[in-house]
Amino acid sequence: MQHERANKVFEMLKQKDYKVTPQRKEILTLFLKKDGEHLSAEEVYRVLQESHPEIGLATVYRTLDLFAELDVLQKLSFDDGKNRYELNDSEIHHHHHLICLNCGKVLEFGDDLLEALEEQITAKIDFKIIDHKVKFYGYCSGCY
Repeated sequence: MQHERANKVFEMLKQKDYKVTPQRKEILTLFLKKDGEHLSAEEVYRVLQESHPEIGLATVYRTLDLFAELDVLQKLSFDDGKNRYELNDSEIHHHHHLICLNCGKVLEFGDDLLEALEEQITAKIDFKIIDHKVKFYGYCSGCY
């Protein structure tokens, strides 16, 4: 499955006249291995330095921005001063994020409890909702 997803991304890069560089391959592979995690550029850089010390932080930032622009990754802000990225899975409607105010851990909550609210808004206000983002702040089980 990871191989298929990677090939789709590489094919899309080629179609849009972007090179499939070794650095881009490594960054995508990392996100495929850590699917469901929310990684900052610095975390990506630290992990890659262990096996690929030639990859620079600027390359990581540029690649993450490119992947976000191409909807390969979703760029997220949890109000902690840094962006985090996760694989963009268009087959999952919504999930919400739970952010620990102590350790910074980000958990996902997959139930979409807002569908009924979206339907009510659409019916009452004649407003077509295409997306929503919800963040919950609190303390994880390791911190409270």
